[in-house]
Amino acid sequence: MKELLLLYLLLINALGFALMLADKWKARKNLWRIPEATLMTVAALGGSIGSLLGMYTVRHKTKHRKFTVGIPLILGLQLLLAVFLLSR
Repeated sequence: MKELLLLYLLLINALGFALMLADKWKARKNLWRIPEATLMTVAALGGSIGSLLGMYTVRHKTKHRKFTVGIPLILGLQLLLAVFLLSR
């Protein structure tokens, strides 16, 4: 079970990172963008670390409070949940 959870977290964080990179590339090319709701949903589903790393790696969405506050807040809540679940 732990291996499956670890695999899920690796994949969802890789997805979060990749989506940030792809959206930045699309923004530069003036193409159809990835909806902000999709970016936030991936972060909320466990991809907050990857999303945060992607944000700051390519400096994407770093001027949007929704992301600069929202994604670290999601990460903090996920860490609190993990601590709570692991301490039981």
